[in-house]
Amino acid sequence: MNSRAKAAFLALPVLLLLADCAQNPVTGKQDFVMMSESQELSLGLKADQDVKRQYLLYDHHGLAKYVDEVGQRLARQSHRNTLDYRFTVVDSAEINAFALPGGHVYITRGILAYLNSEAELAAVLGHEIGHVTARHSVRQISAAQGADIALSVAAILSPALRGEGVKNITNLLGTALLSGYGREHELEADHLGAEYLSRVGYDTQAMIRVVGALKNQELFDAEAAKQEGRTPRAYHGLFASHPDNDTRLKQVVADASHYGGGKRDDGRAAYLAKTSGMVYGDNAHQGVIRAGYFYHETLGVAFKLPQGWRAANLPDKLIVTGPGDEARLELTGQKKPAATPQEYLRRTLRIAAGDIDISPVNGLPAATLVTRDRFHAVIYLGDEAYLFAGAARSPELMSKHRETLRASVRSFHAMTDAERKLARPLVIKLITADAGTRFADLARVSPLGRNAEGHLRLINAMYPAGEPKPGQAIKVIE
Repeated sequence: MNSRAKAAFLALPVLLLLADCAQNPVTGKQDFVMMSESQELSLGLKADQDVKRQYLLYDHHGLAKYVDEVGQRLARQSHRNTLDYRFTVVDSAEINAFALPGGHVYITRGILAYLNSEAELAAVLGHEIGHVTARHSVRQISAAQGADIALSVAAILSPALRGEGVKNITNLLGTALLSGYGREHELEADHLGAEYLSRVGYDTQAMIRVVGALKNQELFDAEAAKQEGRTPRAYHGLFASHPDNDTRLKQVVADASHYGGGKRDDGRAAYLAKTSGMVYGDNAHQGVIRAGYFYHETLGVAFKLPQGWRAANLPDKLIVTGPGDEARLELTGQKKPAATPQEYLRRTLRIAAGDIDISPVNGLPAATLVTRDRFHAVIYLGDEAYLFAGAARSPELMSKHRETLRASVRSFHAMTDAERKLARPLVIKLITADAGTRFADLARVSPLGRNAEGHLRLINAMYPAGEPKPGQAIKVIE
């Protein structure tokens, strides 16, 4: 028996003593968990701080307060109504909502664009409350820890390894937030969310409408991703089938309807009013992509993206990837050092020698280094140093794409006054449809590009072929 296995065997009684068969707040049954409620609250608080370090929060004309009020209304009807719930809008274009242990619930402005009533907002928040009340994250973490006894015991016996144990838990939690908790837990969260909707007075069918809208968006984005050569985006935990064909989903929602739901107005007018003027897509603080250019109004920079390459605008970097994933270019920013661009590039790359080009880029101090399979550049503007890192899958592919990378980097420049208008984010506006309003006509004047008609139908819950009715409030993007 090796030392690791021996330690696990000898300490197994200790591990079992630390485990707990706690009563599930929802079902009343005993769940195998390895975390007390106080530990759950502590983990949630730490993860909440991590989220707020990574993402900015979003508010627009009282939107954040409105979302919290809807969430609190549902939380008071939940199985764990003594928790200190917090409902937060995250400034992200991603289509997502997630809950941390202990009652921290987040919803992105990206998903808010695809909802069309207060009842649908409540359905999303209710689903996430369901994950909290049923302790899904705690149960998932406990199951994973129990499956790796040796690792758990090592963390117990060696204080030096406890940090690794925490890291392991954080990774498990992150995986659940991104990919969902599995079919049974997601169904349970939908059932609980529908129950809380019904208790408050909303029609439980709002849950079905939300899942349908998100599934339509996933199907549409899969087609758009093929055209654009990128990976499709999907809401975490979304079922493989469409809700129209999902018998179990329909059943769990129907089972929750007997609490008297449907008496409250769905709040469509109030919801549309609160989300009118909300940013759609990238916000100014992240920079925006328009007609093949990247513009960052706050930093005052712009450059041309390689034609035909796809861009991913992340909170801390911009990643541009070539066709077939043959090559990529990353842009990050840091505070400008006292060193020259050449010295800074050498220090960053940890090289003592190399053929570094110190030619200015559009009048800006710069340094560029090209190797067989790498491309590096740094450009100074204002108080910032902008670092470009290019790579290819082979020296032959770098040779193929080198000039494309070089041309893109050398297009970097201080933004002009005319470009600042292009750098403004897109926003949602409301119009009133008349007898002649058609999505095809709205798409022709939309800034959303070739798939504009599909996007407009999706955000108005009329995908794939619906049309507005005269007098109906319709969302457009300007």
